[in-house]
Amino acid sequence: MDTISNRTRWIQLALGLIVMMTISSPQYVWTLFVKPFQATTGASLPAVQVAFTMLIVLQTFFSPVQGWLIERFSAKVMIALGAALSGLGWVAASKVDSLWGLYATYGLLCGLGTGIVYVGVVGLVVRWFPERRGFAAGIVAAGYGMGAIATTFPITDMIAASGYRHTLLVFGAIMAVIGVVAALGLRNPKPSEIPAIPADKVASAARDVAPSVMLKTPLFWLMFAMMAMMSTGGLMVVANFASFAKEFGVADAIVFGFAALPFALTFDRITNGLTRPFFGWVSDHVGRENTMAVAFALEAVAICMLLMFRENAYAFALLSGLVFFAWGEIFSLFPSTLTDTFGTKHATTNYGFLYMAQGVGSLLGGPVAALIHDSVGSWVPVFGIAIGLDLVVAALAWFVLKPARRAYLGVEGPAVPAVAAPLAARPAV
Repeated sequence: MDTISNRTRWIQLALGLIVMMTISSPQYVWTLFVKPFQATTGASLPAVQVAFTMLIVLQTFFSPVQGWLIERFSAKVMIALGAALSGLGWVAASKVDSLWGLYATYGLLCGLGTGIVYVGVVGLVVRWFPERRGFAAGIVAAGYGMGAIATTFPITDMIAASGYRHTLLVFGAIMAVIGVVAALGLRNPKPSEIPAIPADKVASAARDVAPSVMLKTPLFWLMFAMMAMMSTGGLMVVANFASFAKEFGVADAIVFGFAALPFALTFDRITNGLTRPFFGWVSDHVGRENTMAVAFALEAVAICMLLMFRENAYAFALLSGLVFFAWGEIFSLFPSTLTDTFGTKHATTNYGFLYMAQGVGSLLGGPVAALIHDSVGSWVPVFGIAIGLDLVVAALAWFVLKPARRAYLGVEGPAVPAVAAPLAARPAV
């Protein structure tokens, strides 16, 4: 591959990262708007939180349809539309006064928009980087996980100075414009722009498998179950983080000159973003399943240590970052493993189906953890379940997924070579 083609795909990765950053804020700064929305609508907290649930559900459970639309039509046009919808959701939410208006704007528009962008960008970059799929998927996923760091403090200041309506209007418009402009520079790669995968890289599909065929394979459902369990276990901790920090008595303690809870939340967002390209890069070199086993076991150890030192504010703040570092990599490891296994032609739609596992985790993780806590009066069993799920999935990655993928791809022996056939030569299924 020539220098120009190589430069082009790095530009594509950068544009994908920018677009992903523009759709990060609707999820990660939602908490800043909850009380203003309550005051405006006169609704209860659970009723207002339905808008956030809609955002996540529409982003995840509609992703197969969104992926199909992206592959059916122009990728850049659909991703630009998604970025526009996400920003428009904020702009429209700045004008509403009713609960249903909030659902239709923040919930519906932002949910559909972020879903289109997320599956579209991930599906695009794994095509551009066949030999670095884990790293590429991790980079753009990090943009989604860390993008709100750039907006959290400005949004907080603008809400205080000008009110939440003006803030939604201004930032919604800014994010829409930046996202659309960056998206219009995206495109699918030409066969001549894609390098062959070196023989010492991870195993990769020699053919492209359509979604209808993929959904009939036990291998896909194994990956789906593993991602759903990791999402559920991780979100049991993530969704209730502030609650157990207060119960453990460390939320308002001072660490490194800051209150422990906001410090931990900021630190966690950073580690949750950095882990995605890091473990993706590691998996490109040592294998997907090997990396999964180590990372998922690391999360189990981190949660166990967090539980053991839960009343120490410093340990709580630092270990929570390790928990997030060992959890966020699912968003680079699973899409790259899926594309390695079922090919690139239908990568976007195929990942849309797998991404629904995150939706399962969002529905089960937070509510189930809260129910368990309320029934037993302690967060310890919740931590125990999360640790157990981590260890189960780590074992599945090593003992089940690894040999199952080898068998599916026709790979033998202890090494896991990649099939280096060029994209154009790979027959579709």
